[in-house]
Amino acid sequence: MGKKGFNTTNLHSDRRDNPEHGVLHKPVHPSVAYGYEDARHLAEVFQGKRAGYNYGRQLNPTVTALQNRITQMEQGIASVAFATGMAAISSALLALLKEGDHIISSAFLFGNTNSFFGTLKRLGIEVTFVDATKACFVESAIQENTKLVFVETIANPVTQVADLKAIGELCKLKSLIYCVDNTMTSPHLFLPKKVQASLIVNSLTKYIGGHGNALGGIITDTGLYDWSEFGNIYDAYRTEKSELQGITQIKKKGLRDMGASLGPEAAHHLATGSETLSLRIEKACENAQVLAEFCDNHPKIKKAYFPGLSNHPQHERAKQLFKGFGTIFSVDLKEEVNCFDFLNKMDCIVSSSNLGDNRTLAIPVAHTIYYEMGVERRASMGISDSMVRFSVGIEEVADLLTDFEQALA
Repeated sequence: MGKKGFNTTNLHSDRRDNPEHGVLHKPVHPSVAYGYEDARHLAEVFQGKRAGYNYGRQLNPTVTALQNRITQMEQGIASVAFATGMAAISSALLALLKEGDHIISSAFLFGNTNSFFGTLKRLGIEVTFVDATKACFVESAIQENTKLVFVETIANPVTQVADLKAIGELCKLKSLIYCVDNTMTSPHLFLPKKVQASLIVNSLTKYIGGHGNALGGIITDTGLYDWSEFGNIYDAYRTEKSELQGITQIKKKGLRDMGASLGPEAAHHLATGSETLSLRIEKACENAQVLAEFCDNHPKIKKAYFPGLSNHPQHERAKQLFKGFGTIFSVDLKEEVNCFDFLNKMDCIVSSSNLGDNRTLAIPVAHTIYYEMGVERRASMGISDSMVRFSVGIEEVADLLTDFEQALA
Protein backbone atom coordinates (compact mmCIF):
# COMPACT_ATOMS: atom_id res chain seq x y z
CA MET A 1 0.00 0.00 0.00
CA GLY A 2 1.11 3.59 -0.63
CA LYS A 3 2.10 6.10 2.00
CA LYS A 4 -0.81 7.02 4.30
CA GLY A 5 -1.83 10.46 5.55
CA PHE A 6 -1.11 11.85 9.02
CA ASN A 7 -4.48 10.92 10.56
CA THR A 8 -4.69 7.46 9.00
CA THR A 9 -1.17 6.54 10.04
CA ASN A 10 -1.73 7.78 13.59
CA LEU A 11 -5.13 6.16 14.08
CA HIS A 12 -3.87 2.73 13.01
CA SER A 13 -0.47 2.97 14.72
CA ASP A 14 -1.23 0.53 17.57
CA ARG A 15 -3.10 -1.93 15.34
CA ARG A 16 -0.17 -2.21 12.92
CA ASP A 17 2.00 -3.52 15.78
CA ASN A 18 -0.38 -6.46 16.32
CA PRO A 19 -1.35 -5.83 19.96
CA GLU A 20 -2.77 -8.56 22.18
CA HIS A 21 -6.12 -10.15 21.20
CA GLY A 22 -6.59 -7.84 18.20
CA VAL A 23 -7.41 -4.78 20.34
CA LEU A 24 -7.23 -1.44 18.52
CA HIS A 25 -5.44 0.37 21.36
CA LYS A 26 -2.27 -0.88 22.98
CA PRO A 27 -3.38 -1.97 26.49
CA VAL A 28 -2.07 -0.43 29.71
CA HIS A 29 0.71 -2.67 31.05
CA PRO A 30 1.22 -1.68 34.71
CA SER A 31 3.81 -4.37 35.51
CA VAL A 32 7.24 -3.10 36.56
CA ALA A 33 8.97 -6.48 36.31
CA TYR A 34 9.24 -8.93 33.41
CA GLY A 35 9.83 -12.64 33.98
CA TYR A 36 11.97 -14.93 31.81
CA GLU A 37 11.83 -18.72 31.72
CA ASP A 38 15.46 -18.78 30.60
CA ALA A 39 17.75 -16.59 32.71
CA ARG A 40 20.17 -16.38 29.78
CA HIS A 41 17.51 -14.52 27.80
CA LEU A 42 17.21 -11.97 30.62
CA ALA A 43 20.98 -11.41 30.52
CA GLU A 44 20.90 -11.04 26.74
CA VAL A 45 18.17 -8.38 27.02
CA PHE A 46 20.30 -6.42 29.49
CA GLN A 47 23.31 -6.71 27.19
CA GLY A 48 21.33 -5.56 24.15
CA LYS A 49 21.78 -8.85 22.33
CA ARG A 50 18.08 -9.71 22.41
CA ALA A 51 14.96 -7.55 22.13
CA GLY A 52 12.81 -7.52 25.24
CA TYR A 53 11.85 -5.79 28.46
CA ASN A 54 14.04 -5.76 31.55
CA TYR A 55 12.62 -3.22 34.02
CA GLY A 56 9.75 -0.73 34.02
CA ARG A 57 11.92 2.35 34.56
CA GLN A 58 13.54 1.82 31.17
CA LEU A 59 10.93 0.06 29.04
CA ASN A 60 7.19 -0.57 29.06
CA PRO A 61 5.05 -1.96 26.21
CA THR A 62 2.43 0.82 26.47
CA VAL A 63 5.15 3.49 26.42
CA THR A 64 6.91 1.76 23.53
CA ALA A 65 3.70 1.96 21.47
CA LEU A 66 3.46 5.70 22.20
CA GLN A 67 7.12 6.21 21.25
CA ASN A 68 6.54 4.44 17.94
CA ARG A 69 3.49 6.64 17.31
CA ILE A 70 5.42 9.90 17.85
CA THR A 71 8.38 8.64 15.80
CA GLN A 72 5.97 8.10 12.90
CA MET A 73 4.40 11.56 13.40
CA GLU A 74 7.81 13.28 13.34
CA GLN A 75 9.16 11.02 10.57
CA GLY A 76 12.12 10.17 12.80
CA ILE A 77 14.04 6.97 13.47
CA ALA A 78 13.49 6.53 17.24
CA SER A 79 12.01 8.29 20.28
CA VAL A 80 12.41 8.17 24.04
CA ALA A 81 9.48 9.21 26.25
CA PHE A 82 9.76 10.84 29.67
CA ALA A 83 7.46 11.79 32.55
CA THR A 84 7.24 15.45 31.40
CA GLY A 85 8.50 17.74 28.67
CA MET A 86 11.04 19.27 31.05
CA ALA A 87 12.26 15.79 31.99
CA ALA A 88 12.82 15.12 28.29
CA ILE A 89 14.84 18.32 27.78
CA SER A 90 16.91 18.09 30.97
CA SER A 91 17.62 14.35 30.71
CA ALA A 92 18.60 14.56 27.05
CA LEU A 93 20.96 17.52 27.44
CA LEU A 94 22.56 16.18 30.62
CA ALA A 95 23.09 12.87 28.84
CA LEU A 96 24.79 14.50 25.85
CA LEU A 97 26.76 17.42 27.32
CA LYS A 98 29.73 17.67 29.67
CA GLU A 99 31.63 20.34 31.58
CA GLY A 100 33.36 22.77 29.21
CA ASP A 101 30.80 22.39 26.41
CA HIS A 102 28.92 25.35 24.98
CA ILE A 103 25.36 25.58 23.68
CA ILE A 104 23.47 28.36 21.91
CA SER A 105 19.83 28.93 22.79
CA SER A 106 17.03 31.17 21.70
CA ALA A 107 16.65 34.02 24.17
CA PHE A 108 12.85 33.80 23.79
CA LEU A 109 12.57 30.64 25.80
CA PHE A 110 9.95 28.89 27.94
CA GLY A 111 10.55 29.88 31.56
CA ASN A 112 11.43 26.44 32.96
CA THR A 113 13.78 25.66 30.06
CA ASN A 114 15.48 28.99 30.71
CA SER A 115 15.76 28.06 34.40
CA PHE A 116 17.28 24.67 33.55
CA PHE A 117 19.84 26.32 31.28
CA GLY A 118 20.83 28.36 34.33
CA THR A 119 21.49 25.04 36.08
CA LEU A 120 23.67 23.93 33.15
CA LYS A 121 25.78 27.05 33.65
CA ARG A 122 26.37 26.07 37.30
CA LEU A 123 27.54 22.65 36.08
CA GLY A 124 30.19 24.24 33.86
CA ILE A 125 28.33 24.17 30.56
CA GLU A 126 28.36 27.54 28.80
CA VAL A 127 25.05 28.89 27.48
CA THR A 128 24.71 31.85 25.11
CA PHE A 129 21.24 33.29 24.56
CA VAL A 130 20.62 34.92 21.18
CA ASP A 131 17.76 36.38 19.17
CA ALA A 132 16.89 33.24 17.19
CA THR A 133 14.66 35.11 14.74
CA LYS A 134 17.87 35.73 12.75
CA ALA A 135 20.37 32.97 12.00
CA CYS A 136 23.23 35.48 11.87
CA PHE A 137 23.00 35.90 15.65
CA VAL A 138 23.36 32.15 16.11
CA GLU A 139 26.33 32.09 13.74
CA SER A 140 28.11 34.90 15.56
CA ALA A 141 27.76 33.02 18.87
CA ILE A 142 29.45 29.80 17.68
CA GLN A 143 32.65 28.90 19.56
CA GLU A 144 35.19 26.09 19.24
CA ASN A 145 33.43 24.21 22.06
CA THR A 146 29.86 24.71 20.75
CA LYS A 147 28.02 21.41 20.62
CA LEU A 148 24.32 22.19 20.26
CA VAL A 149 21.78 24.82 19.22
CA PHE A 150 18.37 24.84 20.95
CA VAL A 151 15.32 26.69 19.61
CA GLU A 152 11.55 26.62 19.90
CA THR A 153 9.33 26.88 16.83
CA ILE A 154 7.04 29.61 18.21
CA ALA A 155 8.16 31.34 21.39
CA ASN A 156 5.90 31.49 24.41
CA PRO A 157 4.42 34.03 25.18
CA VAL A 158 5.47 36.74 22.66
CA THR A 159 5.22 34.33 19.66
CA GLN A 160 8.54 35.11 17.97
CA VAL A 161 9.20 32.59 15.18
CA ALA A 162 12.78 31.33 14.99
CA ASP A 163 14.69 31.40 11.69
CA LEU A 164 14.31 27.63 11.66
CA LYS A 165 15.43 26.85 8.12
CA ALA A 166 18.54 29.03 8.09
CA ILE A 167 19.61 27.85 11.55
CA GLY A 168 19.21 24.25 10.36
CA GLU A 169 21.44 24.89 7.36
CA LEU A 170 24.02 26.53 9.63
CA CYS A 171 24.00 23.59 12.09
CA LYS A 172 24.44 21.13 9.23
CA LEU A 173 27.38 23.14 7.88
CA LYS A 174 29.03 23.33 11.31
CA SER A 175 28.15 19.74 12.39
CA LEU A 176 26.20 20.99 15.41
CA ILE A 177 23.30 19.17 17.05
CA TYR A 178 20.13 21.08 16.18
CA CYS A 179 17.48 20.58 18.86
CA VAL A 180 14.04 21.97 18.01
CA ASP A 181 11.21 22.16 20.55
CA ASN A 182 8.09 21.50 18.46
CA THR A 183 5.60 21.78 21.35
CA MET A 184 3.97 25.01 20.19
CA THR A 185 3.32 23.72 16.68
CA SER A 186 3.06 19.92 17.07
CA PRO A 187 3.97 17.46 14.31
CA HIS A 188 0.70 18.27 12.55
CA LEU A 189 1.55 21.93 11.90
CA PHE A 190 5.29 21.50 11.40
CA LEU A 191 7.96 18.83 10.84
CA PRO A 192 11.34 20.03 12.21
CA LYS A 193 13.05 17.30 10.19
CA LYS A 194 12.35 19.42 7.10
CA VAL A 195 14.66 22.15 8.47
CA GLN A 196 17.48 19.71 9.33
CA ALA A 197 16.62 19.22 13.03
CA SER A 198 18.74 16.55 14.73
CA LEU A 199 16.56 16.12 17.82
CA ILE A 200 12.92 17.11 18.30
CA VAL A 201 11.29 17.85 21.66
CA ASN A 202 7.55 17.56 22.25
CA SER A 203 5.74 18.15 25.50
CA LEU A 204 3.12 15.43 25.12
CA THR A 205 1.09 17.15 27.84
CA LYS A 206 0.12 19.88 25.40
CA TYR A 207 -1.39 19.44 21.91
CA ILE A 208 -0.51 15.79 21.37
CA GLY A 209 -2.32 14.64 24.53
CA GLY A 210 -4.68 17.58 24.26
CA HIS A 211 -7.02 16.90 27.15
CA GLY A 212 -5.03 18.18 30.13
CA ASN A 213 -5.23 14.78 31.84
CA ALA A 214 -1.68 13.41 31.55
CA LEU A 215 1.90 14.65 31.73
CA GLY A 216 4.57 13.49 29.32
CA GLY A 217 7.48 14.51 27.12
CA ILE A 218 9.47 12.94 24.32
CA ILE A 219 12.72 13.26 22.37
CA THR A 220 12.77 12.09 18.74
CA ASP A 221 15.92 11.55 16.70
CA THR A 222 15.41 12.43 13.03
CA GLY A 223 18.37 10.37 11.83
CA LEU A 224 19.97 13.40 10.16
CA TYR A 225 22.88 13.93 12.59
CA ASP A 226 26.05 11.86 12.30
CA TRP A 227 26.72 10.87 15.89
CA SER A 228 30.07 9.34 14.92
CA GLU A 229 31.30 12.97 14.75
CA PHE A 230 30.11 13.74 18.30
CA GLY A 231 32.90 13.35 20.84
CA ASN A 232 30.69 12.91 23.91
CA ILE A 233 29.31 9.46 23.06
CA TYR A 234 30.33 6.83 25.61
CA ASP A 235 32.37 3.89 24.29
CA ALA A 236 29.59 1.49 25.36
CA TYR A 237 27.21 3.09 22.85
CA ARG A 238 29.68 3.32 19.96
CA THR A 239 28.77 -0.31 19.19
CA GLU A 240 25.36 0.92 17.94
CA LYS A 241 24.85 2.10 14.36
CA SER A 242 26.08 5.70 14.18
CA GLU A 243 22.55 7.11 13.68
CA LEU A 244 21.34 5.41 16.90
CA GLN A 245 24.22 6.33 19.20
CA GLY A 246 22.70 9.63 20.36
CA ILE A 247 19.22 8.34 21.15
CA THR A 248 20.73 5.26 22.84
CA GLN A 249 22.82 7.48 25.11
CA ILE A 250 19.73 9.59 25.91
CA LYS A 251 17.85 6.40 26.75
CA LYS A 252 20.61 4.96 28.94
CA LYS A 253 22.28 7.97 30.59
CA GLY A 254 19.13 10.11 30.55
CA LEU A 255 16.05 7.94 31.08
CA ARG A 256 17.63 4.95 32.82
CA ASP A 257 20.07 6.79 35.08
CA MET A 258 17.93 9.86 35.87
CA GLY A 259 14.71 7.90 36.14
CA ALA A 260 12.07 10.37 34.90
CA SER A 261 10.02 7.54 33.40
CA LEU A 262 6.62 7.97 31.79
CA GLY A 263 3.98 5.76 33.41
CA PRO A 264 1.91 3.38 31.28
CA GLU A 265 -1.45 4.88 32.24
CA ALA A 266 -0.30 8.37 31.24
CA ALA A 267 1.12 6.93 28.00
CA HIS A 268 -2.27 5.41 27.22
CA HIS A 269 -4.08 8.73 27.81
CA LEU A 270 -1.57 10.56 25.62
CA ALA A 271 -1.76 8.01 22.81
CA THR A 272 -5.55 8.01 22.64
CA GLY A 273 -5.62 11.80 22.96
CA SER A 274 -3.25 12.12 20.02
CA GLU A 275 -5.75 10.48 17.68
CA THR A 276 -7.68 13.75 17.35
CA LEU A 277 -4.62 16.03 17.26
CA SER A 278 -5.18 17.40 13.75
CA LEU A 279 -8.92 17.98 14.27
CA ARG A 280 -8.39 19.78 17.58
CA ILE A 281 -5.47 21.95 16.55
CA GLU A 282 -7.03 23.05 13.26
CA LYS A 283 -10.19 24.21 15.06
CA ALA A 284 -8.14 25.92 17.77
CA CYS A 285 -5.97 27.65 15.14
CA GLU A 286 -9.11 29.01 13.45
CA ASN A 287 -10.41 30.30 16.78
CA ALA A 288 -7.05 31.86 17.65
CA GLN A 289 -6.95 33.76 14.37
CA VAL A 290 -10.40 35.28 14.96
CA LEU A 291 -9.65 36.21 18.57
CA ALA A 292 -6.22 37.67 17.79
CA GLU A 293 -7.69 39.86 15.05
CA PHE A 294 -10.42 41.01 17.45
CA CYS A 295 -7.84 41.92 20.09
CA ASP A 296 -5.54 43.60 17.58
CA ASN A 297 -8.33 46.09 16.82
CA HIS A 298 -9.74 46.58 20.33
CA PRO A 299 -9.32 50.07 21.87
CA LYS A 300 -8.46 48.67 25.32
CA ILE A 301 -5.67 46.44 24.03
CA LYS A 302 -2.30 48.04 23.34
CA LYS A 303 -0.85 45.22 21.24
CA ALA A 304 -1.63 41.66 20.16
CA TYR A 305 1.09 39.07 19.44
CA PHE A 306 0.17 36.27 17.03
CA PRO A 307 2.03 34.95 13.95
CA GLY A 308 -1.24 34.93 12.01
CA LEU A 309 -1.50 38.73 12.13
CA SER A 310 -0.10 40.47 9.04
CA ASN A 311 1.75 42.96 11.29
CA HIS A 312 3.66 40.19 13.11
CA PRO A 313 7.42 40.50 12.35
CA GLN A 314 7.67 36.85 11.26
CA HIS A 315 4.23 36.49 9.66
CA GLU A 316 5.57 35.56 6.22
CA ARG A 317 8.04 33.07 7.69
CA ALA A 318 5.30 31.40 9.72
CA LYS A 319 3.10 31.21 6.62
CA GLN A 320 5.89 29.43 4.72
CA LEU A 321 6.89 27.04 7.52
CA PHE A 322 3.69 26.02 9.27
CA LYS A 323 0.32 24.56 8.23
CA GLY A 324 -1.29 26.93 10.74
CA PHE A 325 -0.22 29.81 12.96
CA GLY A 326 -0.65 28.00 16.27
CA THR A 327 -3.16 28.45 19.06
CA ILE A 328 -1.43 30.78 21.48
CA PHE A 329 -1.49 34.55 21.36
CA SER A 330 -0.75 37.26 23.90
CA VAL A 331 -1.94 40.80 24.47
CA ASP A 332 -0.62 43.87 26.26
CA LEU A 333 -3.55 45.55 27.98
CA LYS A 334 -3.80 49.33 28.16
CA GLU A 335 -3.08 51.01 31.49
CA GLU A 336 -6.73 51.41 32.43
CA VAL A 337 -7.34 47.63 32.25
CA ASN A 338 -6.18 45.58 35.25
CA CYS A 339 -5.09 42.14 34.04
CA PHE A 340 -6.49 40.35 37.12
CA ASP A 341 -9.87 42.08 36.95
CA PHE A 342 -10.01 41.35 33.22
CA LEU A 343 -9.37 37.64 33.75
CA ASN A 344 -11.76 37.42 36.69
CA LYS A 345 -14.59 38.68 34.48
CA MET A 346 -14.10 35.85 32.00
CA ASP A 347 -16.82 33.21 31.96
CA CYS A 348 -15.77 30.28 29.76
CA ILE A 349 -12.09 31.26 29.47
CA VAL A 350 -10.25 29.69 32.41
CA SER A 351 -7.33 31.21 34.35
CA SER A 352 -4.83 28.35 34.15
CA SER A 353 -1.14 27.70 33.48
CA ASN A 354 -1.49 24.87 30.94
CA LEU A 355 -1.72 25.21 27.16
CA GLY A 356 -2.76 22.97 24.30
CA ASP A 357 -5.95 22.02 26.15
CA ASN A 358 -9.36 21.68 24.51
CA ARG A 359 -10.47 24.58 26.70
CA THR A 360 -9.33 28.16 26.21
CA LEU A 361 -6.95 29.08 29.02
CA ALA A 362 -5.45 32.43 30.03
CA ILE A 363 -2.68 33.52 32.37
CA PRO A 364 -1.11 36.84 33.50
CA VAL A 365 2.41 36.09 32.30
CA ALA A 366 4.71 38.37 34.32
CA HIS A 367 3.06 37.48 37.62
CA THR A 368 3.17 33.70 37.20
CA ILE A 369 5.18 31.55 34.77
CA TYR A 370 7.85 34.23 34.17
CA TYR A 371 7.84 35.83 37.61
CA GLU A 372 11.04 34.08 38.74
CA MET A 373 13.00 35.55 35.81
CA GLY A 374 12.84 39.07 37.19
CA VAL A 375 11.97 42.40 35.58
CA GLU A 376 15.14 42.83 33.49
CA ARG A 377 15.04 39.38 31.86
CA ARG A 378 11.30 39.69 31.18
CA ALA A 379 11.84 43.07 29.53
CA SER A 380 14.54 41.58 27.26
CA MET A 381 11.97 39.00 26.12
CA GLY A 382 9.29 41.61 25.46
CA ILE A 383 7.09 40.56 28.41
CA SER A 384 5.22 43.47 30.02
CA ASP A 385 3.46 43.48 33.39
CA SER A 386 0.12 43.81 31.61
CA MET A 387 0.64 40.84 29.28
CA VAL A 388 -1.94 38.07 29.21
CA ARG A 389 -1.33 34.85 27.27
CA PHE A 390 -4.17 32.84 25.80
CA SER A 391 -4.09 29.21 24.76
CA VAL A 392 -7.14 28.90 22.54
CA GLY A 393 -9.37 25.83 22.63
CA ILE A 394 -12.13 24.37 20.52
CA GLU A 395 -15.19 26.16 21.91
CA GLU A 396 -17.55 27.95 19.54
CA VAL A 397 -15.70 31.10 18.57
CA ALA A 398 -18.84 33.24 19.07
CA ASP A 399 -18.85 32.29 22.76
CA LEU A 400 -15.18 33.21 23.11
CA LEU A 401 -15.72 36.56 21.41
CA THR A 402 -18.63 37.28 23.75
CA ASP A 403 -16.36 36.50 26.70
CA PHE A 404 -13.73 38.96 25.48
CA GLU A 405 -16.30 41.66 24.77
CA GLN A 406 -17.97 41.53 28.18
CA ALA A 407 -14.64 41.25 30.07
CA LEU A 408 -13.28 44.34 28.28
CA ALA A 409 -16.53 46.31 28.48
